[in-house]
Amino acid sequence: MEEQSIVILDFGSQYTQLIARRIRELKVFSAVLPCTASLDEIRSYRPAGIILSGGPSSVYDTDAPPADERVLEQNVPLLGICYGLHFITQRLGGQVVPGPKREYGHAEVTISHADSRLFRGLPQTMNVWMSHGDEAKSLPPGFNVVARSGNALAAMENEQQRIWAVQFHPEVHHTKYGFDLLRNFVYNICGARGEWTPQHFINEAIEQVRRSVGEKGRVICALSGGVDSAVAATLVNQAIGDRLVSIFVNNGVLRKNEFQKVQQNLREKLGLNLVAVDASKRFLEKLAGVTDPEKKRKIIGNEFIEVFDQEAHRLERESGKVEWLVQGTLYPDVIESRSVRGPSQTIKSHHNVGGLPEKMKLKLIEPLKDLFKDEVRRIGRELGMPQEILQRQPFPGPGLAVRIVGEVTSERVALLQEADDIVVSEIKQAGLYAQIWQSFAVLLPVMSVGVMGDQRTYAYTCAIRAVHSEDGMTADWAPLPYEVLKRISSRIVNEVRGINRVVYDVTSKPPGTIEWE
Repeated sequence: MEEQSIVILDFGSQYTQLIARRIRELKVFSAVLPCTASLDEIRSYRPAGIILSGGPSSVYDTDAPPADERVLEQNVPLLGICYGLHFITQRLGGQVVPGPKREYGHAEVTISHADSRLFRGLPQTMNVWMSHGDEAKSLPPGFNVVARSGNALAAMENEQQRIWAVQFHPEVHHTKYGFDLLRNFVYNICGARGEWTPQHFINEAIEQVRRSVGEKGRVICALSGGVDSAVAATLVNQAIGDRLVSIFVNNGVLRKNEFQKVQQNLREKLGLNLVAVDASKRFLEKLAGVTDPEKKRKIIGNEFIEVFDQEAHRLERESGKVEWLVQGTLYPDVIESRSVRGPSQTIKSHHNVGGLPEKMKLKLIEPLKDLFKDEVRRIGRELGMPQEILQRQPFPGPGLAVRIVGEVTSERVALLQEADDIVVSEIKQAGLYAQIWQSFAVLLPVMSVGVMGDQRTYAYTCAIRAVHSEDGMTADWAPLPYEVLKRISSRIVNEVRGINRVVYDVTSKPPGTIEWE
């Protein structure tokens, strides 16, 4: 096996997943591991290079995230970013102290070492993105200063030890030449080649599924009708053929007419062996009286698994044992749900990973769990899937339940289905659907007075949400044209009896999340 991967050790930075993303944009495989990963696990990837991520802690804190110091002695190129620079400095004999001035946001750095391979071809002065309160006061023996900002050391290196480190974040778009810097590290310093392609991933994923399932194993797939589960099902279908049965469940909180539309798309356009289960009544009964968002997600996650487990038993009785469950879990789902890669903070439980019962009877297959949404779409295109399915905007597994703030009832679901259908249809009519990451309606537990036909109304408020994003980890609210907002508002108020007020959400992520719950 050639040394072509880049291993990223996660010290808890909110940007760690972006490092992995940028490396993959260079068509080089990247693996994100917790900073506590063993040396054997790191070596198992036979890395061409190692990157130490940033993190929210200080290296001198008693509970600072640890890593095996021997990672600094592997004789493969190593790049430290922010906390990674501090870790290298402290562990190799330098000193890290609280900086006299914190740097958060845009900063200008000046390259003082023109021969540095890391900065080769880059301008002498660069605009970068800083996020640190500490600084390297003294460098370890053998290290040279490569760049400085107005307040602190910005980059250092030791060519002999093959170690480079930067104080800023090259992985974020705010660092103008950050991608070029990473390219220098991956291509010129590590010697990796850009050969990791969608087809390469497909071949590896299919082989992995076959190894896991065996020659006779039978699998069911949790289909939502969205991009992720459809691509996951298509991948597994190519691996094991008719030993896969895809199950699509009506959980009572789908979009308008979606139960029928999804069945048609998946059967006719993907040729999947599909079983449709209408379990809307049992889901809504379980959700009755529940208002806490986390409880909603876990209830729906548990009910999903219960339904799948029951269907698996039914299929077993008909044609043999089922042991495996396929889910379309993506990398952002995992990162936001729990700290599996490093000490990153949990934001909310995701339906695919946060709601699973402790004693689930089916073993999981998650072929897309290390991919971002745009990577999944590229995989789908390589598989020959139709654009109509691949261009669908993300839709949460808990469905409209996390877009109804407060209790979920059949009446509220019906109201939101109508309002949401208007939002999506008007955005499509305006030619904006493919340009927007997500656009939808939210039903708020807020009643307000209105006037319609000279009569007083007292009805719900509906919020419209539309955002731009690349991978769902960060998002900016989309400035929809006033004409589109006007048509959406007018149609909802006039056509959806029970809603008399429409507002527009202009919150980005962070500080908000894309979904309201």
